[in-house]
Amino acid sequence: MNASVLGFSSMVLWAIAAGLFSWYALDAARQVTYVTLADGRRQERRLPLLFRMLLPLAPNFKKAFSGTSFERVRDRVDQQLTAGGVDGLLSNWEFLSMKVLFPLCIGPFWILLVHLLSRLNPLLSRLFIPLSLLGLLTCYAYPMLWLRSCVRIRQAKILRALPFVLDLLTLSVEAGLDFMMALQRCTERPVIDPLTEELIRVIRETQLGTTRRDALRAMANRIGLSDVRAIVNALVQADELGVSVGAILRIQSDQVRTRRFERAERLANEAPVKLLGPLLFFIFPAVFLILLGPVFYQMMHTI
Repeated sequence: MNASVLGFSSMVLWAIAAGLFSWYALDAARQVTYVTLADGRRQERRLPLLFRMLLPLAPNFKKAFSGTSFERVRDRVDQQLTAGGVDGLLSNWEFLSMKVLFPLCIGPFWILLVHLLSRLNPLLSRLFIPLSLLGLLTCYAYPMLWLRSCVRIRQAKILRALPFVLDLLTLSVEAGLDFMMALQRCTERPVIDPLTEELIRVIRETQLGTTRRDALRAMANRIGLSDVRAIVNALVQADELGVSVGAILRIQSDQVRTRRFERAERLANEAPVKLLGPLLFFIFPAVFLILLGPVFYQMMHTI
């Protein structure tokens, strides 16, 4: 009787824990976060669900990552957070705390899952330690992999929008507008992409007293793209030498489109090599099974 009561109580407690966890996960999923742009406009931007669930635990590690020994690490994290466009959602110590919280909070669930699967399959029992270590390393590396993915996606969006913005700047400057007024005209759009965010920040910095060349160089450092850095260097040199900005913008626009075509051509040449793996491991076996499967089936039944 006591064993049955104890089993029933444990089931009730597990059900309550599962219900509370589900309620917390749904509440975290419904949370909506915003970032404030340099001109005061707000834009909706969300972190992954696991980040939102573990973020309340991050202040426990703030003191550990706020020391002078992590100063260089914090600077690198700040640069990557800015390049990924999530600097308004995560601070450097919060991101470093995620690298500790993921193995601590998600790692035990992974180890428990591997343990349950190893009891069902004897082969997995021999690989229990390697699989557990692999899961812990994956949990540790996931925040950095996510951040690098954000940086790549944001840089791709900037490269996609760069030729259009350069054309608009060229037309505005050649029509008689000042360069900063032309930048202001480029930012007056209902849809704000990452490049527009950076241009808004440049305008705001110049309004606060920063020189135009310093604001442009800061933008190039934040984005971290060679194309943007080349355009900024050309504009700075044109400002120093007194060359027409419109002519420089037209030249840079042509060069950006040429480099964009070269990247597309390089990706097209790499496509056959990338398709070789799926072709060998998936398509050929499937075709072989479809064509010769019925033959082997009849042979097995005739024998």
